[in-house]
Amino acid sequence: VQLQASGGGLVQAGSSLRLSCAASGFLSDFGSVAWFRQAPDKEREGVSCIRSGSSGPTYAESVKGRFTVSRDNAKNMMYLQMNRLKPDDTAVYYCAVRFNRPLPYMCLDPKSYGYWGQGTQVTVSS
Repeated sequence: VQLQASGGGLVQAGSSLRLSCAASGFLSDFGSVAWFRQAPDKEREGVSCIRSGSSGPTYAESVKGRFTVSRDNAKNMMYLQMNRLKPDDTAVYYCAVRFNRPLPYMCLDPKSYGYWGQGTQVTVSS
């Protein structure tokens, strides 16, 4: 499985960015797809995830109402639309997938995922 994340950049606070992640396999085969981020000197944290068969995505509290995750199984793509960006959103963003459908509490746990993209830098200036 290969994942390729893209779409990062340098933006001002209040701006929007859309991250994309291209998967080499069939996205519909994965039990969960997710976005994570890691800021300098901080642990990697879950941003959003979609479990197969679930009623909807899961979001970290810090991004609820501002970020929207989506997946396009036909194109084997997943996206993270980020609106009203804040300087605290500055981080390297990673997409990740796993084959087995995780339990809900594992959906945003980076230790639950075995396949990762290379990361894309998002920098938000104040």
